[in-house]
Amino acid sequence: MHCPFCRHPDSRVIDSRTSDDGLSIRRRRQCPECGGRFTTTETASLAVIKRSGVVEPFSRDKVISGVRKACQGRPVTEADLAVLAQRVEEAVRQTGVSQLDTNEIGLAILGPLRELDEVAFLRFASVYQAFDSLEDFETAIGELRADRAKAGAADR
Repeated sequence: MHCPFCRHPDSRVIDSRTSDDGLSIRRRRQCPECGGRFTTTETASLAVIKRSGVVEPFSRDKVISGVRKACQGRPVTEADLAVLAQRVEEAVRQTGVSQLDTNEIGLAILGPLRELDEVAFLRFASVYQAFDSLEDFETAIGELRADRAKAGAADR
């Protein structure tokens, strides 16, 4: 890390702290040459490989806009979508992989979306799981009903 004051190519880390969201590290540094102190923030980059082969940075906003279409007309708030996008990003980062296909991100959305709204889940799943027929919808609905019945039995 170059010193911003004298451009010396090295610095010493005095203190390191994880940010509140856990996604970045704040480091307090000191230059051995001029003695100047400065702060750096380090984040792990997460890249998305699109179907066209183009690589771009992960964006929560794109997750939200994709899910918003599935939630159209449903009782889902912007705050719900923001929480969902955060959960998806955290899950994707926990894989430890720095580059993911768009399809993998779409699949990572399914779990949190299922908890948020079942109809939106079915709409989104029909695209990302490539539903080809009514039987695919029936199977997905049957799984939702079975899970709901299990949850109801566990609550008793």
